[in-house]
Amino acid sequence: MCRICTAHCPVLVTVADGVVTDVKGDRASPLFEGYTCPKGRALPAIHAHPDRLLQSLRRRSDGSHEPIGSDEAVAEIADRLADIVDAHGPDSVALYIGSSNVPHPTVGRLAGALLQALGSTNAYSAATIDQPGMMVADAYHGVWLGGRTPFDTSDVWLFVGTNPIISKQYLEENPAKRLSRAIANGTKVIVIDPRRTETARRAHIHLQPRPGEDAVLVAGLLHVIVREGWVDNQFIADHVRGVAELTAALAPFTPEVVATRADVPENMLLEAARVLGTARRGGAGSGTGAAMSSPGALVPYLLLCLMSVRGFWAREGDRVEKPTVLLPPARTRAQAFPPYPALTGQRMRVRGLERSVAGLPTAALAEEILMPGPGQIRALFNVGGSPATAWPDQRLARRALEDLDLFVTTDVEYSPTARLADYVVATKLALETPGTTQGTEAIKYFHFGYGFALPYAKYTPAIVDPPPGADVIEDWQLYYRIAQRLALQLNLVNLYGVPGGYLEAPTDVVPLDMHREPTTDELLELMSRGSRVPLAEVKRYPHGHIFEELLELQVEPPEPGNVARLDVANPSAMADLEACAHTPMVVSAERPMLLIPRRENRVMNTYGRTVPGMMGTRTYNPAFLHPEDLAELGCLPGDMVEISSEHDSIIGVVESDPDLRRGLVSMSHSFGGNPGENEDPIVDGANTNRLLRNDSTYDRVTGQPAMGAIAVSVGHFIAP
Repeated sequence: MCRICTAHCPVLVTVADGVVTDVKGDRASPLFEGYTCPKGRALPAIHAHPDRLLQSLRRRSDGSHEPIGSDEAVAEIADRLADIVDAHGPDSVALYIGSSNVPHPTVGRLAGALLQALGSTNAYSAATIDQPGMMVADAYHGVWLGGRTPFDTSDVWLFVGTNPIISKQYLEENPAKRLSRAIANGTKVIVIDPRRTETARRAHIHLQPRPGEDAVLVAGLLHVIVREGWVDNQFIADHVRGVAELTAALAPFTPEVVATRADVPENMLLEAARVLGTARRGGAGSGTGAAMSSPGALVPYLLLCLMSVRGFWAREGDRVEKPTVLLPPARTRAQAFPPYPALTGQRMRVRGLERSVAGLPTAALAEEILMPGPGQIRALFNVGGSPATAWPDQRLARRALEDLDLFVTTDVEYSPTARLADYVVATKLALETPGTTQGTEAIKYFHFGYGFALPYAKYTPAIVDPPPGADVIEDWQLYYRIAQRLALQLNLVNLYGVPGGYLEAPTDVVPLDMHREPTTDELLELMSRGSRVPLAEVKRYPHGHIFEELLELQVEPPEPGNVARLDVANPSAMADLEACAHTPMVVSAERPMLLIPRRENRVMNTYGRTVPGMMGTRTYNPAFLHPEDLAELGCLPGDMVEISSEHDSIIGVVESDPDLRRGLVSMSHSFGGNPGENEDPIVDGANTNRLLRNDSTYDRVTGQPAMGAIAVSVGHFIAP
C-alpha cells in the first residue's frame, strides 16, 4: 500500500531484479476501486531518486556533513544525549513528530517510549499547526458517541476550506468517484472556499468568500437556520444545551451583514442555509484552509453547533460509521459525552501558553529552545517532520535549530532540515518496510475527516530491499538502539483513549525486550493487541479486506440515566464569536492582497517533490494569482515577484489561476531552503512560513499562528 498520505491506497508493485519499476492501483482491492494518485504512482521514481541518502551523516565543525555508519551514529547520539540529560535534566529533551507518524506509526510509538523512559514530557507534533482547533472544538462542545451520518448517505454536506478530491480529507477512498456517486444519488454539496477547487466545481453551491471570513459565513448560515426554525427540536430537548445563548450570539450575523463582510451573494447564502436547514441527514467539516486563515476553534465549533441544532448525528439503530478493525472495539451509543477541559495544565515558559488537548504548542517550541533558564530545550529529535520548512516563523525556526546542543533527524534526502542537523540518520523508504492501515484508523479519533468509510484493513510486507551497499535502518530502530545503549527500558504504549477526553480507556503497556531487538512485524503485532480483528486474520487478505460482519454493527441505545448534553454556547467560543462580529478582515493600500495556502494533486512539500516528472516540469511552488491581478501588476506567467508581509519578503514565480477570486495569492507551503542559503525560486520555491511570526497573531489556546489570509503586497521582481 502507498503510505505517502493517510489514505493508504492499495497498490500493485512491479519489481524487476530488486528494483521497483511500476506502481498502479490495485483493482482487486475493495473500497478503492483501483484508485491511486500521481504521488503513489511516482513511487518507483521516489525509490530510485539519485539524491537519496544511503548512509547517515554527521555534522562537522564547519557546518558541513560527513558520512558516518549507522551504529557509530547511534552510539554518539546516545552518549551526547546522556550528557545533556545529566547537565540539564530530562525535560531538556524534546520530540517533534511530523505527519509521517500516521503512515509509519511504529516510529512515533518508539520515539515516545524513549522520551518517556528519559522522563521528559516534551512531545510536540504537527497537530498544533495543522487544524488543532478541531480537537479544542470537541472539548468545548462535547462529543456525540454515536458518530456521524456517513457522507455517502447524506442529503447535504458542507465543506469549509477543504478540498477532499485532492487532500482526501473526509473522502479517503477514491475521493472523486465517491463524490460523484453521492451527487448522482442526490447529495447536495456546499463548498466554502476562496478558490474554485476541484471539489467546488462539483458543488451544488460554491460560496467564494474573502479569506479569513469563514467563521462569519458559518455564523450567517446558523443565523438563518435558527431564525427560520429549521432545527431538530426533539434532539435539542434530549441532548443539547445553550441554544438560547447561541441564538443571541448569532444576532449580529444577519444575511445582509455576512454577505457584505464575506463578499458573497446574499441569495446564494440564503440558498445554502435553506439546503442545510431542510435536509433530513447531513454533515459538515472544515480543513486546512479554514484552520490556517482562522486559527482557533471557532470555525469547527460553529460547525459542531450546526450539526447539533440540525440533529445531524447518527441515531440508535443506524449503521456504525468507520468501525474499528485493527483497534480495539469501540462502543457507539446514541448519547452525548459532555464537554471537557481544552487545556491540560502543563504550562510553557513563553506567552502564557500551555498544553491543550491537541498537544504542546509547536509554535512555542523555537522560543522554548532559545529562552535560557530552567526548562530550556537542548536536544531535539525530529520524527518524520520537516521543521526547517514546515514550522511557522521560519527565520526563528532556523535560529532555534542551530542553537540546540543536539539536533537529530531521520531522513531519506539531504533536506533543508537535514542541513541543520547534527546527525542525519538515513532510513528506509515505505516499500522497504512492512505496515498496516492502523494509523488511518487511529487518526479518525483526532480528526473525524480521516478513517475508512467501511471496516477495511490491510497489511503489507516489505516489497523490496534497500539498494546494495546502503547503510539504512528503520526509523524506529534509532530510538530502540539509543535506549539499549543507555540501558533504558522501553514500554510500547497502546493508548486507545485520550486521558480526560471522550476516548478515555485502559491503556495497554507492553514492556519491550531490550536484549533482543524486535522486528517491525513483531511491533505491528504488539500494536494490534486487543484489536477487533487479529492482525493475523488481516494478513490472510493480501489485497486488503472489508470485514462484512462489522457492517452489521449498529449505534447502541444510550446508557440508562445518561443526562449529558452537547454545549452550543461554550463561553470561550461565544467570546470568540462576539469578537469576530467586530473584527472584519481588512487590507491596506500598503498590503492589498491576501496570501492563502493551496493543495495540488502532484505537489509534495517534503521528500519527493524533486523526483523527475513528479510535479511536471517544475520543482517550485508557484504564486498563483487571478489573471486580472497579473495583468494589473504587469506580470506574465513565469515572472518573478516579491511577496512582502509586515514581517518579511520572499521571491515567488507567478502563475495564472482564473479559479481564484481576485486579490489573492495562493501558494503551497513548506517549500524553499533555509534562510541565508543561496536559494533559487525557480528550483527551490519560496517558503511562505518566512512571512509569519509566531507571536504576532495566534490562537490563545493552541498557540497556532495565522498561516493564511496573510496581508501581503506583490510587486514585479527584477533580479539584480
